[in-house]
Amino acid sequence: MAGAVKLEEVRRAQRAVGLATVLAIGTAVPANCVYQATYPDYYFRVTKSDHLADLKEKFERMCEKSTIRKRHMHLTEDILKKHPSLCSHMEPSLDTRHEIVVVEVPKLGKEAAERAIKEWGQPLSKITHVIFCTTSGVDMPGADYQLTRLLGLSPTVKRLMMYQQGCFGGATVLRMAKDIAENNRGARVLIVCSEITAMAFRGPSKSHLDSLVGHALFGDGAAAAIIGADPDEPLEKPLFQLVSASQTILPESEGAINGHLTEAGLTIHLLKDVPGLISQNIEQALEDAFKPLGIHDWNSIFWIAHPGGPAILDMVEEKVGLDMERMRASREVLSEYGNMSSACVLFVLDVMRKSSSHDGHATTGEGKEWGVLFGFGPGLTVETLVLYSAPIVATA
Repeated sequence: MAGAVKLEEVRRAQRAVGLATVLAIGTAVPANCVYQATYPDYYFRVTKSDHLADLKEKFERMCEKSTIRKRHMHLTEDILKKHPSLCSHMEPSLDTRHEIVVVEVPKLGKEAAERAIKEWGQPLSKITHVIFCTTSGVDMPGADYQLTRLLGLSPTVKRLMMYQQGCFGGATVLRMAKDIAENNRGARVLIVCSEITAMAFRGPSKSHLDSLVGHALFGDGAAAAIIGADPDEPLEKPLFQLVSASQTILPESEGAINGHLTEAGLTIHLLKDVPGLISQNIEQALEDAFKPLGIHDWNSIFWIAHPGGPAILDMVEEKVGLDMERMRASREVLSEYGNMSSACVLFVLDVMRKSSSHDGHATTGEGKEWGVLFGFGPGLTVETLVLYSAPIVATA
């Protein structure tokens, strides 16, 4: 019995008291910016595909409907001229693509991480864990190792590398960080999502029209955050508490989104009505997450939804009767950056807390206490996190 009592004391001493909390956020994008209005001409020119006039017309319509204004991409015209295999549709090019991303993915992640760390304001030595997420390439040692070296973190920092999660990965990283922070007293988890589309860039083909959908939507970007429980205020400033987290595979969705790493790079396949599948199941995800809190009015909470495309946001809005303001942050990120896969939800979270402060709201959730964060991706997988927003503290 005495031994059991001591083990319980050890267990309690190892664990945090409070909920995991987002303490800082940082984002980064490549310098190269492309504008959606001119992207079809650029894309078909650099891939030497102007002779495919019917495909170009389809692509122009996709870009017009995307609601995207601009995106950022590491691949420039000079890089594509240097590596013409990237512009073919299925020419073997995996080695070339990997040479680019294994260097650039950690570098872009470092930029976002440095901004998050600067906002956090604490020494690097307090970072105990690193979680790195990317769909852009695979390497060993991974991008988590490279980031640790680039930032000069302690060699004893505990690392977790997550490859090939897809668009729900940003929410998955938050869920993993929550578990680590709450089960390791004093833990400060640096999470980084970094995505570069060089793995999937390719010329158009009549036999792979869903590839064009990706080329109309995806952009490059990295986002980072510091997650920890029991903030040391006022040295640390809480933004959002991570109240609960869950993951589910939607029924009858097998094959809805597939990605395959081949000798020709990463190929993306959209085989079913993704917006329809998500919207049909979104209310059940909300009910499951918020029933313990007694919340059933989906306009009474703030929304951080992965902006996979305008149709997803439109159909979710319609299904649960949201007013237009609820998806404002998600639509802003889609417009200014496109779909950056795993990094997107952290960009949306960043936009929300900044706009909340700028617009004079009382909390980081646009004046609302409770909120939901959704990640959607291959599987078809849905990640759901319940958030609680912190009061906005005025700064001099």
